[in-house]
Amino acid sequence: MSDSSPSTSAPAVADSALMREVAELVVSALNLETAAVDIQPDDPLYGDGLGLDSIDILEIALVVSKRYGLQLRADHEDNTVIFQSLRSLSNHIALQRTK
Repeated sequence: MSDSSPSTSAPAVADSALMREVAELVVSALNLETAAVDIQPDDPLYGDGLGLDSIDILEIALVVSKRYGLQLRADHEDNTVIFQSLRSLSNHIALQRTK
């Protein structure tokens, strides 16, 4: 007996093109001196990795919401997971995007 419900299927994983696009969006939105290609998919966005702070994360949430048609709220319980890295943000976008 197989269960094909969506809750048991593997989550969508962002491809390298989406990760590159999101990295370019982050660099552009924050006017970073870091090149988009230098942002490693699994490096932390917040704190030690890319060095972003909470204001930067809010700015990213805004541009991502506009670009991909999804809602990212400041009080979302999964924000620490969503904004952990470029890969986690891109995976969230791949799963939730409407554009």
